[in-house]
Amino acid sequence: MIQVTLDAVIVAVTDDVPRVLVVSSDHVVSLPSGLLDPDRDRTLELAVRRWVGEQTGLELGYLEQLYTFGDLGRRAEYTKGRLLSVAYLALVHQAPASVGAEWVDWYEFLPWEDQRSTVDTTITGRLVGWAGHDPDRQARVREVFGWNGFGWDGVRVLDRYELMYEAGLVAESGAPGYGRPMVSDHRRILATAIGRLRGKLSYRPVVFELLPEAFTLLHLQRVVEALAGSVLHKQNFRRLVERGGLVEGTGRSTSTGGRPAELFRFRSEVVSERPRPGVGHP
Repeated sequence: MIQVTLDAVIVAVTDDVPRVLVVSSDHVVSLPSGLLDPDRDRTLELAVRRWVGEQTGLELGYLEQLYTFGDLGRRAEYTKGRLLSVAYLALVHQAPASVGAEWVDWYEFLPWEDQRSTVDTTITGRLVGWAGHDPDRQARVREVFGWNGFGWDGVRVLDRYELMYEAGLVAESGAPGYGRPMVSDHRRILATAIGRLRGKLSYRPVVFELLPEAFTLLHLQRVVEALAGSVLHKQNFRRLVERGGLVEGTGRSTSTGGRPAELFRFRSEVVSERPRPGVGHP
């Protein structure tokens, strides 16, 4: 018997923090999930929008399919047969969570992904210890975590999680580890979503799905930094955004107690003006 669930990675950014909507049951955290109703749901996307609305009250805007997860034995308590999960990524403005749900900083689950601050150095030691004298393991650690001459690639989120899993450094691999655990392979799904979103920053204007209609360039930069987990050079970022024709001034400004800052809005025309209208990333 095969059952199909639809799992949603619903992302919002508030107070410069990237947050994901999770649900808790019996002290176990998971992504919002719903079973596909083959008789009721005409498409998978409509099914996701339906049950997310029913469960959380959220009306989803941007939504894209991520990947299908179906390893044998995943969530055995859910069904006696094979359980397939079709995962989706949704971008929204944060709204009050429904009963049993909460918005959580996604770096609580993958703390090593936030390169804006000092990363726990014990991770380095434990990965080095796991690699030992094995040259293949040593090379993987260097490449995936960007050590010893290799640059940090923010998109390789899933590769880093899977390496942490293989090294026994996350709870899902059977031992206490780093980051807040999630049910089954939901942290793997989250890692896939973060990597996808980070990659899209460079060629699609998805970040504007997470911003209000009018925003300052500093606010835009802070949201990109939160998603990328890296700090950007302020002037370089502003030149990139303005020269790329991504934004236009509104003629209005805002003040937060200091010098007034100009308000901008996204230029939707840029999508038809060039093929890869992204804001870039570190």
